[in-house]
Amino acid sequence: MLYYALVFLIVAILAGALGLYGVASIASQIAWVLFVIAMVLFVVYLVRGRSNPIP
Repeated sequence: MLYYALVFLIVAILAGALGLYGVASIASQIAWVLFVIAMVLFVVYLVRGRSNPIP
């Protein structure tokens, strides 16, 4: 998930450098949403911990 967020961030940076501001804004919003989803899933994973700890 973070990979796709990084890809969209790079697309947004390149589009912004080329002057395609509409594409850059959409790509940056997609990157932000994917990043937030990845962080939420990471926090859920940390809170749940291991379901079957090794004795």
